[in-house]
Amino acid sequence: MYGTGLAKGLMLTLRHFVESYIDDLRYGFRKYHHSTDNFGIRQGTQTKGVITVQYPDEKVAVPERFRFVPILIVEDDDHPTRAGKDWCTSCGICAKVCPPQCIWIVRGSDPVTGRPVPDPEAFFIDIDICMNCGYCAEYCPFDAIKMDHDYELASYDRTTHHIHDKERLSKPNSYWRSIAPTRAYEEMLVRGTWEHKDAAKEARRGQSSSSAPSPQPAAQPAASTPRTTPAAESAADASASATAAPPAEGATPWSEDDAKREERRRKALERKARRAAKQG
Repeated sequence: MYGTGLAKGLMLTLRHFVESYIDDLRYGFRKYHHSTDNFGIRQGTQTKGVITVQYPDEKVAVPERFRFVPILIVEDDDHPTRAGKDWCTSCGICAKVCPPQCIWIVRGSDPVTGRPVPDPEAFFIDIDICMNCGYCAEYCPFDAIKMDHDYELASYDRTTHHIHDKERLSKPNSYWRSIAPTRAYEEMLVRGTWEHKDAAKEARRGQSSSSAPSPQPAAQPAASTPRTTPAAESAADASASATAAPPAEGATPWSEDDAKREERRRKALERKARRAAKQG
């Protein structure tokens, strides 16, 4: 009101101007000396005044949630079972939700049968059209797309350098965890594992198959087997489920939901057996 805001803004600008020279005199111009790395001093909390960043020799660290061109997550080269494997399943959701429609995906196919396989054969993003909204990363059901922090993408050839193919978009999982450790940890808590969903399923299947007992040869049928009633069959199934041997030590179910589902199934069989016994 009546120019007070303008006066306050000018006073703030004047204060920054004066503090910049005072701060330079206090440090004796050591902040801009190239013999030592003083960028941390100028970016520290004790520094006052206007700060000059000597770009491109010095770069200000971007926030962790900064988003630029999308990247595709692949497994690290030292992964025991899925080295270099794509997290992307070429489902096409990212291309559908992309507002400027700058994503093109070619789904791979089995060379023998010709049937489609959940692997992208080609993946293209036109970074000149991309608006860096992050919808593709948000809607990806497999956490296969992330937003990169690399903003230095200027070039003189637009057609060859500004259309990123699958080879240029692919970055290892360790790279994503290094530029966004907090977000990677939050996603791990939601997903339940650092691994890809398919890798976690394969690991659980391997554990269940290794803990399962080896099949025994079937016994020879007797000459005459007495017929059993449906009630007796239900009671036998319930007792077999209730008295089943516990899993081997170290073997765990796929998830807590599977254990709860098995417990409900066992209780339902017991109730069915009791009803059949009463009716018989």
